[in-house]
Amino acid sequence: MTKGRLIAIVGPSGAGKDTLLRLALAADPRLHWARRTITRPPASSEPFESVTEAEFLHRQEAGDFALHWGAHGLRYGIAQAEIARTETGQTVVFNGSRRALPQCLAAFPQMSVVVVSAPPAVLAERLIARGRESAEDITARLERATFELPKGVVAQWLMNDTTPEDGARRLARLLQPESV
Repeated sequence: MTKGRLIAIVGPSGAGKDTLLRLALAADPRLHWARRTITRPPASSEPFESVTEAEFLHRQEAGDFALHWGAHGLRYGIAQAEIARTETGQTVVFNGSRRALPQCLAAFPQMSVVVVSAPPAVLAERLIARGRESAEDITARLERATFELPKGVVAQWLMNDTTPEDGARRLARLLQPESV
């Protein structure tokens, strides 16, 4: 069987990555949204497993994660079993961290990258609406919103500045084998 693809979706907080992923993947059952393990309380915006810091570190030491990184004071991991779906030909998509891309690409050199972004005013509006961060945290996230990818990282870019449905259609096109 042909090996599947691994695609990292990255971008600033508030760009709409989870919304676009949810809509795009609902329309294409051939795609799998890798469930992340995060040291954050449960939420409904994405499929993730909430764990304590101690549990995360124990699982990391045990080799449970194919990928792991830290961002925004939290730890994130993608289980080996999630990535293993590529071995059966499935395309696996995950919400990643742009700072962790070099580490991810070192582990999975064939990984593709899609950057989702939005104008600063749209990012601010979305961050305020989700109600997870303080005003200080939102300001800090907006300051980090403009970025360059790490050296050597090649990506496709998607400006998510229209409706969620339009953004999801554009993301779905980028996730097709001939696009990434």
